[in-house]
Amino acid sequence: MTPATRQEVLGLYRKVLQIAKTWQSASGQIEETMREKEYIRNEARTLFQKNKNVTDPKLIKQCIEECQARIEIGLHYNIPYPRPIHLPPMGLAHKQGRTLRHQEKLRKISKPIYLKSHDEVS
Repeated sequence: MTPATRQEVLGLYRKVLQIAKTWQSASGQIEETMREKEYIRNEARTLFQKNKNVTDPKLIKQCIEECQARIEIGLHYNIPYPRPIHLPPMGLAHKQGRTLRHQEKLRKISKPIYLKSHDEVS
């Protein structure tokens, strides 16, 4: 990892922790605000620890982009949790065969960048 990339990653981590410190839930309830602050801190800690040994520049860039996207979406919608994707339910496909494989492939391709690590951690 280059020193510039390292500084960018550490800056993102500090930014997430600063957001957690000043976070206010949409409802304004103290319990919910505390729960969301704790979620932000735990999610950041978990994902940054999981990716601390990543050395591939493309993967590092993808993780940085995901972090930036989640920060922007969280601040914009005032929800710290990843927003779900809206795709047709799997029940539309047959239980076997090409249609199911095709629909699974479409789901994988259409997954937004801000949800890539959420499935791995959850």
